[in-house]
Amino acid sequence: MTHKIAFIGFGGVGQGLMDILLNKGKNLTDNLGLDIKVVAISDLKKGSVYHPDGLDLQRIAAIMNTSGQLEDYPEEDGLIKGWDSLTTIEKSNADTIVEITYTDVQTGQPAIDHCKAAFENGKNVVMSNKGPVAIAYDELNELAKERGVNWGFEGTVMSGTPALRMPLISLTGNEIQEIRGILNGTTNYILTKMEEGMTYETALKQAQDLGYAEANPTSDVEGYDALYKVVILANVIMGIPLTKEDVLCKGISGLTIDDINEAKQENKRWKMLGRITRQDDQVYASVKPEKVDMTDPLAGVQGAINAITYECDLSGPITLMGAGAGIIETGFSLLIDIINMERNVIQ
Repeated sequence: MTHKIAFIGFGGVGQGLMDILLNKGKNLTDNLGLDIKVVAISDLKKGSVYHPDGLDLQRIAAIMNTSGQLEDYPEEDGLIKGWDSLTTIEKSNADTIVEITYTDVQTGQPAIDHCKAAFENGKNVVMSNKGPVAIAYDELNELAKERGVNWGFEGTVMSGTPALRMPLISLTGNEIQEIRGILNGTTNYILTKMEEGMTYETALKQAQDLGYAEANPTSDVEGYDALYKVVILANVIMGIPLTKEDVLCKGISGLTIDDINEAKQENKRWKMLGRITRQDDQVYASVKPEKVDMTDPLAGVQGAINAITYECDLSGPITLMGAGAGIIETGFSLLIDIINMERNVIQ
């Protein structure tokens, strides 16, 4: 079966998915009977190109390694260049839009408008962009259902680690009473290094040198990145219509070596935790540093790894651990959403 996709945005994650398709395309066809064709790419800085029969990904990869401009794609019959993102969504023959533009978690734009345009034109969407899911989940979910299309966003919480699909599918039938997790690898790396004796400032600088933290690390260290993931988990997994304003948020920048050592003496370890707890008719949600007992599975999660625990009434606590970021890992999250659309297994 052929599944046609169009990229809206073509940064590292999009090129990561392209590399996966180049390397794994034959396996996908041989093992799953799935032929994924890229028919369009539209990027604000790199330009755009569309061909209804599919683009040559080897050529695209070569262009990205040289000029980086899609205008350099060779002319051929049926090829169209210059479409903007909305025109690509509306006029291309893609089955699925891969929405991977810059994440604006304040407004969710332009990704929210991209999702709406796709749904209204009968196209599926897969994305790793947190903004639309955190800000407009109910509206977009209803629109997708009305139009009979699929919306996949596995990569919005823990990249290629199935933090959404696993509880939705494998834990169905449970009441999940609490979700708590290490949802940001940068802060976990910094806390790990502080426990080894580094100051906060030195650990942050090392995280930046390794590419875990941005030059402006505010979103990570003050908890905003994890906050939006908490909102997504609450809405998608627990069915709680939480907004970002409902979540208590406190970062790790105030923690000192003395705090770290005090926790050690208590046989505990500091972790930056996102938490959603349902008690009777009340819901409590937070992102903040917490002292975790050393017997807790989350205490053993070191470095830039993410982990999440689902407290279930039937199966008991289930903990999932894995990468929470990475180009190939996030590219995989987009791929598995497409595969599961074809399997008719999608959140």
